[in-house]
Amino acid sequence: MTDKKTDHTDDAPPTTWKKGDALAESAIPGEQGNSLVARAVTINRPVGEVFAYFRDFANLPTFMENVERIDILDAKRSHWVVKAPAGKTVEWDAVVTEEAQDSVIAWTSEPGADVANSGRVEFRDAGARGTVVTATIAYDPPAGIVGKLIAKLFQREPAIQARRDLRRFKQLMETGEIATAAMTRKQHEEEMA
Repeated sequence: MTDKKTDHTDDAPPTTWKKGDALAESAIPGEQGNSLVARAVTINRPVGEVFAYFRDFANLPTFMENVERIDILDAKRSHWVVKAPAGKTVEWDAVVTEEAQDSVIAWTSEPGADVANSGRVEFRDAGARGTVVTATIAYDPPAGIVGKLIAKLFQREPAIQARRDLRRFKQLMETGEIATAAMTRKQHEEEMA
């Protein structure tokens, strides 16, 4: 495996790399999933503050739109309930596989997950700019490629959600709130369905 620190020195997530195997070099534990999503954002807050908020998994539903709830099972394990297309939900238990204070959190889903997944969120001090947060997620969409297309149609596909969730995380950390757009009645009814 090539050392990504020497070959890839910018802030770009692995999926944007022009050289190398992004999945193999992403340092995602357990290799749960064959679809790779990665996004990065710079948040104008100190790395310790950003890491601490993210590491308290009970906070994640405040900015992750499709996460209904996360039940903390113990210091390393949590149970996730996430909205899926057509008003359904998917669930899994996740275990933290790597953690370094103010630096990285990595996880993998346990056997029996509705959506097998694993990932890694890295936090890097960007000096006066704040903190660069890079999220890389590997997952197996339910029903394979058809499931991925359906999820895209319903705006529940992880690549779409990762971008939106990181943008909401940035807003929440920098301003204390998340800006929302007005919804039409139809949009509200669809969301409530």
